[in-house]
Amino acid sequence: MNGNTNGTADPSGTVPLWIAGEEVTTSTTFDVIGPKEGKKLWSSSSISPEQATQAVEAAHTAFKTWRKTKPAQIRSILLKAADIFEQRQEEISKYMIEETGALEGFTGFNVTVTAENLRDVAGRAANILGAIPQTGTPGQAAFLFKEPYGVNLGIAPWNAPLILGTRAFLYAIASGNTVILKGSELCPRTFWALGSVMKQAGLPDGVLSVIYHQTSDAAAVANTIIEHPHVRKVNFTGSTMTGSIIASKAGKELKPVLMELGGKASAIVCEDADLEKAAMQVALGSFLHAGQICMATERVLVNRKVIEPFAEALKGASEKVYAPSGDAPLLVAQNTVEKNHKLLDDANNKGAKVMYGDINAKEQSKNRIRPVIVSDVKKDMDIFYTESFGPTVSLIAVDSDDEAIEIANDTEYGLSGAIFTENLGRGLKIAKEIDSGAIHINSMSVHDESMLPHGGVKKSGWGRFNAQWGIEEFLKLKTVTYME
Repeated sequence: MNGNTNGTADPSGTVPLWIAGEEVTTSTTFDVIGPKEGKKLWSSSSISPEQATQAVEAAHTAFKTWRKTKPAQIRSILLKAADIFEQRQEEISKYMIEETGALEGFTGFNVTVTAENLRDVAGRAANILGAIPQTGTPGQAAFLFKEPYGVNLGIAPWNAPLILGTRAFLYAIASGNTVILKGSELCPRTFWALGSVMKQAGLPDGVLSVIYHQTSDAAAVANTIIEHPHVRKVNFTGSTMTGSIIASKAGKELKPVLMELGGKASAIVCEDADLEKAAMQVALGSFLHAGQICMATERVLVNRKVIEPFAEALKGASEKVYAPSGDAPLLVAQNTVEKNHKLLDDANNKGAKVMYGDINAKEQSKNRIRPVIVSDVKKDMDIFYTESFGPTVSLIAVDSDDEAIEIANDTEYGLSGAIFTENLGRGLKIAKEIDSGAIHINSMSVHDESMLPHGGVKKSGWGRFNAQWGIEEFLKLKTVTYME
């Protein structure tokens, strides 16, 4: 074990794990490939099932003390972590850019939101309140205590690793739990940085371990942790397919889970909408981070009365958002690019029309694809139901609000959505009819902030992160009665 905690990583060295407050470099490693050049960036340590067990046991030991930590100490650590995060913004952003291909603006957004989340949660530990309910038995009193579960497993993806990685442990540790954070193998050094910041901020050893592994060990490591008797809860952010596997395993072990999964967000544009504003918000919601966001707009449902002027406005907005004269957006994985090409080819072969972009455009880099908007999309096309997770968008004309609601609900997902109208009452009426975790009126579907609960319904998951709702997810109720 290497106890180096100087706050920076050696870019030429192997990315270490964080286990029980120490950096651990393993004999088994894997290569981390940068999507921009397709070349090796560095090697990363890969945790074994045996080391994963050690991390769980260290977390269990730390829990015995951490659960008794006073809110003032938790607040102090989290506020310090937020300051350190901002001080190391350039370094940490560089890791995320190199490993995930994110643009500088998106990484800056990740750092800003992460620091904001840390500060928001810092004071919430003091607001964990129980209750003293009435009982039906004379002379008997009752107390309701809210207590942490114990050791938690948090699994976070690569697409917003700073926000989602921090979220996977933040609410849990603020409520007295300890956490094993399993980060994506696509960006281990970015996840390493999260552990480094928390170590530097004074988080006690064992409260947070940060791990990653080679792809071939995914099932063995995840199963080892979930099966461990000291692990009491799991939270997962990622694809619906992988989430189903994790939830099934946790269910078999009778352990509760919080799931934030995929999405197929619709943006509804009513005939009374401000079309220029709606077009810009739709373009942003569709093409931000090359569409690699679970809340990204994938279907735009436009009232037929304004479909033509809106389509022109959307073309103009798309030009401004993504700058077609430059490089095509960079996606983290070639298979996502291939998936988007297949969806577009299928739609084109079945009669869809290309409204914006070129489905035949081929880039020199296999990790790049230019944004495309297709119209006349029908239910028999794969793109109608399948999450593209890329810069591919469907434009669909509707004749009424009811038809728009029906299409918006015609999906197995339910994470986010948007409505554009100048009539608030109309917007609220539509929002109430859409089965989704969030709906945003007159702003894009990509929206997540520290003060608002975030999560989905249907196959987009269940449970909520953020604010007091996020804290409550990691607390269990205990009833205690007392007879006089």
